[in-house]
Amino acid sequence: MTTRVMFISPAISKALREARFPGSTGRTDPDTDIADGTGADSDALDPLGLRQAEAVRETFPRATALYVSPSRRCRRTAELLGLDAEPLSELAPCAMGRWQGRTLDDVAAAEPESVAAWLSDPASSPHGGESLVALHARVGHWLDSLGSASASGSGSASASGEDPAGRVIAVAEPDIVRAAAVHALGASLRSFWRIDIQPLSVTELSGRDGRWNLLGGRPLHTAAP
Repeated sequence: MTTRVMFISPAISKALREARFPGSTGRTDPDTDIADGTGADSDALDPLGLRQAEAVRETFPRATALYVSPSRRCRRTAELLGLDAEPLSELAPCAMGRWQGRTLDDVAAAEPESVAAWLSDPASSPHGGESLVALHARVGHWLDSLGSASASGSGSASASGEDPAGRVIAVAEPDIVRAAAVHALGASLRSFWRIDIQPLSVTELSGRDGRWNLLGGRPLHTAAP
């Protein structure tokens, strides 16, 4: 059975505009809106992001499961899109250690050698958090587990006759979508930095027997800035 995964990236926020590393919200109780004060306000959707998400609240395809990265901006985006999604720790943003909540420019000015190592070596974690190798393994394992679940034949047909088994919708952090794309294509981890995930866009994967196809980048919203 084919597994289909629709990734939706979060709507625009101040943190995305500022290239600010995620705070610790992705590693805490999903029922708590803010884990600590580091970058918390910037992680909220800004007015444009709110308008764009509200403008595309629509009927999505039937799905076996709805998931969301347990970050504030992803959970808020899912809510505005009308998706009653389950926060999933496997979709948490990359843990950035002491860099969490800080902007890339700020960290690059203070620790240029550490940032250079982080950008050039996927196995490095100079911030004391999670390496890209670990992130890739986490996301890849989750994707492969979805394929295994679909192969077991779980799910049932909808009233319209469409079989939703094997279809998953996930509102996910951009780094999660990048890691999923790298895994799907069997690409080098160094290609992670060459994948641009736009706010409120859709990246779709379909796979069977461990092989994936990728359809990426279409915008979900039509609202003007």
